[in-house]
Amino acid sequence: TQTLDLLELELQTVGSRHVSPENQTLVLKKSNECLNLGAILSYPSPLKFVFGSSAIQALDLVDRESVTLISSPSGRRVYQVLGSSGTTYTCLASCHYCSCPAFSFSVLRKSDSLLCKHLLAIYLSQLLRNCQQLSVSDKQLTDLLLMERTQEA
Repeated sequence: TQTLDLLELELQTVGSRHVSPENQTLVLKKSNECLNLGAILSYPSPLKFVFGSSAIQALDLVDRESVTLISSPSGRRVYQVLGSSGTTYTCLASCHYCSCPAFSFSVLRKSDSLLCKHLLAIYLSQLLRNCQQLSVSDKQLTDLLLMERTQEA
């Protein structure tokens, strides 16, 4: 809590300048120390300042229970997030990847952001333990990933 207070003070001194990916990462790491929604929502201003409207949009996705963790017997894990547009995006939190256009453009191409709202929703749903769970076979998970790759091409 004290670290988040210091971070909030630091962010206020930054003003409207761009928040670096390092500071975004710090907010995520410190948010991981929170155990419930009350703890996260008691510090909405740093989250909103760092992640902009993505923070509110990500919380909305979490509220709508749009995040599903898909796991296979081999231990592989993939997330699917039902976006606000109705499109389902596949995300790999372990390597910080989302199949959405915003991730490709804002994160990978322009380096404007550290993550998209779908990845932020995954991290928040992990914190809140508000993730839907789905167990599939290894073949089903492989098929799902191959189908996603075919759709991207």
